[in-house]
Amino acid sequence: MDDPDRLRALIRHVPDFPKPGILFYDITTLLRDPAGLQAALDCLAAPYREAGIDAVVGIESRGFLFGIGVADRLGAGFVPVRKPGKLPARTVRVAYDLEYGSDAVEMHDDAIEAGQRVLVVDDLLATGGTAQATVELVAGRGAVVHGLAVLIELGALDGRARLAGHDVFAALRY
Repeated sequence: MDDPDRLRALIRHVPDFPKPGILFYDITTLLRDPAGLQAALDCLAAPYREAGIDAVVGIESRGFLFGIGVADRLGAGFVPVRKPGKLPARTVRVAYDLEYGSDAVEMHDDAIEAGQRVLVVDDLLATGGTAQATVELVAGRGAVVHGLAVLIELGALDGRARLAGHDVFAALRY
Protein backbone atom coordinates (compact mmCIF):
# COMPACT_ATOMS: atom_id res chain seq x y z
CA MET A 1 0.00 0.00 0.00
CA ASP A 2 2.30 2.76 -1.23
CA ASP A 3 -0.47 5.04 -2.48
CA PRO A 4 -1.14 7.99 -0.14
CA ASP A 5 -4.76 8.04 -1.28
CA ARG A 6 -5.22 4.52 0.10
CA LEU A 7 -3.80 5.65 3.47
CA ARG A 8 -5.97 8.76 3.36
CA ALA A 9 -9.06 6.59 2.77
CA LEU A 10 -8.38 4.75 6.06
CA ILE A 11 -8.60 7.94 8.14
CA ARG A 12 -12.06 8.84 9.38
CA HIS A 13 -13.06 12.51 9.30
CA VAL A 14 -15.18 13.55 12.27
CA PRO A 15 -16.75 17.01 11.96
CA ASP A 16 -17.26 19.22 15.01
CA PHE A 17 -14.95 17.22 17.31
CA PRO A 18 -13.82 18.06 19.93
CA LYS A 19 -15.78 21.28 19.41
CA PRO A 20 -17.87 22.90 16.68
CA GLY A 21 -15.92 23.96 13.62
CA ILE A 22 -13.09 21.45 14.09
CA LEU A 23 -12.60 18.62 11.61
CA PHE A 24 -10.91 15.78 13.50
CA TYR A 25 -8.74 13.26 11.62
CA ASP A 26 -9.39 9.98 13.45
CA ILE A 27 -6.50 7.55 12.94
CA THR A 28 -8.11 4.70 14.89
CA THR A 29 -9.61 3.44 11.64
CA LEU A 30 -6.12 3.25 10.11
CA LEU A 31 -4.67 1.59 13.22
CA ARG A 32 -7.22 -1.24 13.13
CA ASP A 33 -6.41 -2.06 9.49
CA PRO A 34 -3.34 -4.38 9.42
CA ALA A 35 -2.25 -3.42 5.91
CA GLY A 36 -2.87 0.26 6.56
CA LEU A 37 -0.91 0.26 9.80
CA GLN A 38 2.04 -1.52 8.18
CA ALA A 39 1.94 0.89 5.25
CA ALA A 40 1.88 3.94 7.53
CA LEU A 41 4.87 2.69 9.54
CA ASP A 42 6.81 1.77 6.40
CA CYS A 43 6.03 5.17 4.88
CA LEU A 44 7.23 7.06 7.97
CA ALA A 45 10.44 5.03 8.21
CA ALA A 46 11.36 4.92 4.50
CA PRO A 47 13.05 8.35 4.18
CA TYR A 48 15.33 7.54 7.13
CA ARG A 49 16.40 3.94 6.43
CA GLU A 50 19.96 4.92 5.54
CA ALA A 51 20.25 7.88 7.94
CA GLY A 52 21.88 6.07 10.85
CA ILE A 53 19.15 7.03 13.31
CA ASP A 54 20.11 6.10 16.89
CA ALA A 55 16.86 6.99 18.61
CA VAL A 56 13.28 7.72 17.66
CA VAL A 57 11.52 10.19 19.93
CA GLY A 58 7.74 9.78 20.05
CA ILE A 59 5.56 12.64 21.26
CA GLU A 60 2.76 11.77 23.70
CA SER A 61 0.59 10.01 23.04
CA ARG A 62 -0.18 9.06 19.47
CA GLY A 63 3.46 9.62 18.56
CA PHE A 64 4.16 6.55 20.71
CA LEU A 65 1.95 4.43 18.44
CA PHE A 66 3.96 5.30 15.35
CA GLY A 67 7.34 5.98 16.96
CA ILE A 68 7.87 2.47 18.30
CA GLY A 69 7.09 0.90 14.92
CA VAL A 70 9.39 3.34 13.13
CA ALA A 71 12.17 2.69 15.67
CA ASP A 72 11.78 -1.05 15.05
CA ARG A 73 12.07 -0.58 11.30
CA LEU A 74 15.16 1.62 11.68
CA GLY A 75 16.90 -0.58 14.25
CA ALA A 76 16.85 2.34 16.68
CA GLY A 77 15.84 2.82 20.29
CA PHE A 78 12.64 4.56 21.32
CA VAL A 79 12.33 7.53 23.71
CA PRO A 80 8.97 8.84 24.93
CA VAL A 81 8.41 12.57 25.33
CA ARG A 82 5.54 13.20 27.73
CA LYS A 83 3.53 15.89 29.42
CA PRO A 84 4.94 16.96 32.81
CA GLY A 85 4.75 14.57 35.74
CA LYS A 86 4.31 11.35 33.74
CA LEU A 87 7.87 9.98 33.79
CA PRO A 88 9.24 8.31 36.94
CA ALA A 89 12.92 9.29 36.92
CA ARG A 90 14.73 12.62 36.69
CA THR A 91 13.56 14.63 33.67
CA VAL A 92 14.42 17.62 31.54
CA ARG A 93 11.64 19.97 30.44
CA VAL A 94 10.90 22.55 27.76
CA ALA A 95 7.89 24.87 28.09
CA TYR A 96 6.08 26.36 25.11
CA ASP A 97 3.23 28.76 24.44
CA LEU A 98 -0.21 27.77 23.24
CA GLU A 99 -2.85 30.03 21.73
CA TYR A 100 -4.34 30.42 25.22
CA GLY A 101 -1.75 29.56 27.86
CA SER A 102 1.30 27.33 27.94
CA ASP A 103 2.35 23.71 28.25
CA ALA A 104 5.55 21.69 28.52
CA VAL A 105 7.12 18.41 27.45
CA GLU A 106 9.60 16.24 29.33
CA MET A 107 11.87 13.28 28.79
CA HIS A 108 14.23 11.41 31.08
CA ASP A 109 17.50 13.28 31.35
CA ASP A 110 19.46 10.13 30.47
CA ALA A 111 17.28 9.11 27.51
CA ILE A 112 19.46 10.61 24.80
CA GLU A 113 23.23 11.00 24.61
CA ALA A 114 25.14 13.85 23.05
CA GLY A 115 25.88 13.22 19.39
CA GLN A 116 23.08 10.72 18.82
CA ARG A 117 21.08 11.08 15.61
CA VAL A 118 17.41 11.44 16.48
CA LEU A 119 14.18 11.25 14.51
CA VAL A 120 11.11 12.88 16.09
CA VAL A 121 7.82 11.12 15.28
CA ASP A 122 4.21 12.16 15.85
CA ASP A 123 0.83 11.49 14.31
CA LEU A 124 -0.03 15.10 13.48
CA LEU A 125 1.72 18.39 12.78
CA ALA A 126 -0.64 21.32 13.33
CA THR A 127 0.77 24.60 14.69
CA GLY A 128 4.12 22.99 15.52
CA GLY A 129 4.40 24.10 19.15
CA THR A 130 4.80 20.65 20.65
CA ALA A 131 7.14 19.53 17.87
CA GLN A 132 9.29 22.64 18.29
CA ALA A 133 9.50 22.11 22.05
CA THR A 134 10.48 18.47 21.48
CA VAL A 135 13.23 19.52 19.05
CA GLU A 136 14.54 21.95 21.70
CA LEU A 137 14.40 19.20 24.32
CA VAL A 138 16.42 16.79 22.15
CA ALA A 139 18.92 19.42 20.98
CA GLY A 140 19.37 20.56 24.56
CA ARG A 141 20.82 17.13 25.37
CA GLY A 142 23.43 17.58 22.63
CA ALA A 143 21.77 15.23 20.18
CA VAL A 144 21.31 15.92 16.46
CA VAL A 145 17.71 16.18 15.28
CA HIS A 146 17.98 14.51 11.90
CA GLY A 147 14.33 15.08 11.05
CA LEU A 148 10.68 14.96 12.01
CA ALA A 149 8.23 12.45 10.55
CA VAL A 150 4.46 12.82 10.93
CA LEU A 151 1.57 10.86 9.53
CA ILE A 152 -0.59 13.95 8.91
CA GLU A 153 0.32 17.59 8.38
CA LEU A 154 -2.37 20.28 8.50
CA GLY A 155 -0.75 22.67 6.02
CA ALA A 156 -3.07 25.61 6.68
CA LEU A 157 -1.81 25.83 10.29
CA ASP A 158 1.81 26.23 9.05
CA GLY A 159 3.50 24.22 11.79
CA ARG A 160 6.36 23.58 9.40
CA ALA A 161 7.36 27.25 9.66
CA ARG A 162 8.08 26.83 13.40
CA LEU A 163 10.43 24.00 12.48
CA ALA A 164 12.45 25.98 9.93
CA GLY A 165 15.88 24.48 9.40
CA HIS A 166 14.67 20.96 10.14
CA ASP A 167 13.70 18.25 7.67
CA VAL A 168 9.96 17.55 8.04
CA PHE A 169 8.39 14.54 6.31
CA ALA A 170 4.60 14.18 6.22
CA ALA A 171 3.03 11.03 4.83
CA LEU A 172 -0.23 12.91 4.24
CA ARG A 173 -0.98 16.63 3.91
CA TYR A 174 -4.39 18.18 4.37
